[in-house]
Amino acid sequence: MRYNIVKGAKEILDNSDYVIKHPENHKNNWHKLFGNNNPICLELGMGRGIFIIEMAKKNPNINYIGLELDASQTATAIKNIGLKKLNNLKIICNDASNIINYFGKEIDTIYLTFSEPWPKKQDEKKRFTSISYLKLYDRIFKKNKHIILKTDNKILFASSLENLSEFWYTFDKVSLDLHHDERNIPNVMTDFEVQYYKEHRPIYYVDAKYKD
Repeated sequence: MRYNIVKGAKEILDNSDYVIKHPENHKNNWHKLFGNNNPICLELGMGRGIFIIEMAKKNPNINYIGLELDASQTATAIKNIGLKKLNNLKIICNDASNIINYFGKEIDTIYLTFSEPWPKKQDEKKRFTSISYLKLYDRIFKKNKHIILKTDNKILFASSLENLSEFWYTFDKVSLDLHHDERNIPNVMTDFEVQYYKEHRPIYYVDAKYKD
């Protein structure tokens, strides 16, 4: 699925109250920005924001932060919010490799929804479940570690299970076909996922946790 280039994306981001222009200024103080001590969930690579917007609507007592590198996709997410008033949602337009500059030990859950799979062996360090990224997450989780991943890519899913296991995560739920899983795992679909569902692609899912 391709994304269109949004004209005036920078202006849209600059004028949005949802976009945090200098996230490094809020490190260790995101609870003050949200005005409460509710749990904070972070989605890396939020794309058009369909997933995280819906999650923020459904769960007003949880704070959500969406991070996306691409300005056009981020601008589209702002447009998708529209006139909704979501006090529990903030957005960062930047590279995920910088997250340790933005957060102390403040994050309760990380969502990885249809991240770029980087299927080639030489690119595996770029995957959001690579060992290098898991080490970064260790530095921003509040206490217990919690990662929820969805993907249609077998290579990404297999490598994710392997790396999470190496980091002593246990799997609360694993599904090789989320939409047809008999357990009826609660699910909010992304825009990618809506399309993949129409194409009858299986969606791989894991809810991984590590408790000290």
